[in-house]
Order: sequence, then C-alpha cells, then structure tokens
Amino acid sequence: MRILHVIGSLSPADGGPPEAVRQLVRAYEQIGVEVELLSLDEPTEPFLGNIRVPLHALGQRKLGSFSYSRALGPWLRKNARRFDAIVVHGIWCYLNLAVRRAAHRTGKPYGVFVHGALDPWFNRKYPLKHLKKRLYWPLQYPALRDARAVFFTSEAERDLAATSFSPNQWSALVVPYGISEPEGDPRAQLETFVAKLPQLRARRFLLYMGRIHEKKGCDLLLQAFARVADEAPDLDLVMAGPDQVGWQATLRKMAADLGVAPRVHWPGMIAGDLKWGALRSAEAFVLPSHQENFGIAVAEALAAGRPVLISNQVNIWPQIQAEGVGLVDDDTLEGTEQLLRRWLALPPAERQAMAARAHPCFVKNYSMKETALVVEKLFSPDRPPAIKTVYC
Repeated sequence: MRILHVIGSLSPADGGPPEAVRQLVRAYEQIGVEVELLSLDEPTEPFLGNIRVPLHALGQRKLGSFSYSRALGPWLRKNARRFDAIVVHGIWCYLNLAVRRAAHRTGKPYGVFVHGALDPWFNRKYPLKHLKKRLYWPLQYPALRDARAVFFTSEAERDLAATSFSPNQWSALVVPYGISEPEGDPRAQLETFVAKLPQLRARRFLLYMGRIHEKKGCDLLLQAFARVADEAPDLDLVMAGPDQVGWQATLRKMAADLGVAPRVHWPGMIAGDLKWGALRSAEAFVLPSHQENFGIAVAEALAAGRPVLISNQVNIWPQIQAEGVGLVDDDTLEGTEQLLRRWLALPPAERQAMAARAHPCFVKNYSMKETALVVEKLFSPDRPPAIKTVYC
C-alpha cells in the first residue's frame, strides 16, 4: 500500500502535527507501507534534510493563515492516482479543499487529522476568529463530511469537536496515537543536555517542552513555580520551546518580577539528542495547558521514563491518572500550584515508582505503530464501507 500524507509545514517549530507525521513515517516503515510526504514548505528549508521518505515541498504564498500554493492542485491532479489513499493534516487551510477535489476526481479515499483544531476552547478564547471560521465552515465542512475518516486522538477530542460547528456529520475514528520508541544512546543524550545547560548538572528540575504560547499555560507555570520555589530551593524550571508569538520576553520579565529568574532556564526549541537528554534528566514533565487534543510531548516524556504533571484539559488525562504515571489538576493558577505541591509532597519512593511505570505505559498505550496499522486497515481495499457518525 502507498499513502500520501499532506501537511502545511514540517517545521519542528509548529509543534505536534509535524512531529506526528515524522513518527508515522517511522511506523509505516515497520509495517511495510510505502509513504510519501507533500508539504507547502520551501524546498530549501534546512529542517527538511532529515526526512526519510520521498518529500515534495511545493512552497506557498500566505493569505493570512490560509496557506496557499498554486502548485498544489496541479501536483495532485498529476500524482494522486499513484496512491491508494491520501491523509491530510490540519484544517482551516487550502490543503483540505485541494485534497477533497483531487480525491473526487480520482476516486481515491482520504482522511483528515484535525489535530485538535475543532476544540470549542478556541471559539471561547478567540471569538472574532470564531466568527471568521463560521463564515468559512461551508467550505471547510465538506472536506470533513466526505472523508473516509476524520481522525481523533482521544474520545474527548472527538466529542468536543462535535460541539463546535454545525452541520457536523462525518465518520469519526479515534485512533491510537503517540510516537515511536526513542532512538539513540541515553547516556550520550544526557551529556548533550548537560553541555547545553551545565548549571543543571547537579540540580533537580521540572521540564516544560512545547511552544511558548498562551494556550499552553506557560504563565500559570511560572507563577505557580514562584509560589513553591522557597519550599524547594534545589528545584529549577526549564521552559523549552519556540517563541512563535513573541511572548517569551513578557514571561522572562514575569519570572524576574516574581524573583525566580535565576532558576528558570530558556534553551529555546530542543530536538534530537538534546530533547531526549532534557527529558531523561528532568525530574518530571509539566504541561498545565488550556487545550490539548493529545499532547505529543506527554507521550515523549513517558517514553523517556518520566512522570507527567498535566492539566485536565490535556485530553488523555484520564488514562494518565488511571495508569498512575502522573498527576492531574485544573488549568488554573490554583490548580497548577496544587499540581506542583502534590508532586513535591510525594515520598521519593512514590516518585520513583511513578517513573518506573512511565515507559511501560507508553509501550502499552502510545506507540505510533498502532496508528499506522489502523490507517492501513482503514484504507484496505477489502474494507467494508464506512458508517457515518452523525452529530446533531
């Protein structure tokens, strides 16, 4: 089987979706599915150099956030028939329209990963953007309605998506999701991280890893850390991730005003051995996010054997809690403070037991190989017709 995955950008700075595509590529290799990637990145982008499969980077012209490429439609008309199926990542952009049109012309099935973009949190937080999306919905909706499957990474994401817009009839499929087993030498990864932040060689620290963005609750984490800092003088905080919205300067000032700036470290976006070294070195991973359909970094932390401290707006929180691999609380300042206090109050033996459960939990629940198997089965020629899930 040959599958084409289409995404706006494979830039690591865009967070979870590009990483999910990279992980799927590795998983497809394990099960013998051929895959090619199509993105709207400029072909000269340096982050495209480590892609392991055929990649077609078409470039784009930005129309606001509506990523557009004149080359996309002609490329799909010429090449879509080479594939057994097409999977598109993301909504609210030109990709969906072009893939739907090509699929109809060629009779090829396609699926859509919405990656949390239908969560009603965005409607409440950004009401003006919500009005614009409502105007765009008549164009966006058919791309979901006509897909063989709209992929969700948890039941919570699926159910929340049904409340955002109307009409809302599509074939919803909750898929296993996560990453592949980490590669590389753990000891070398630890040394790579210490070389980047040598001041942490003998320090405990909590790790935040993600975009520096309001949605992620970075401000809550800084304020909560300041409230518990005096009670844990040997504990630091690492805030790792790209600053796409220019918020980091404000957060740095906040840390200084709160008196914890020397204990908060900002290494920027981390990847490869540096990322895995940070995860393996951390005492725990923390994500007090206001909205996460899945949270790929949570799976990465578990894969590295680290407990996770997350908000109850990370949609996989029930499983994290049930498996005993982390702590969960509200996405408020009080909830985030309580999350840190609960962690600090745990006896060392319980922290170690939680860490010991982390990797087995990852293997059981968050292996991307299972995602690849589900996608392959979905597009298998002998699969019976899909039954539409109707939301009213």
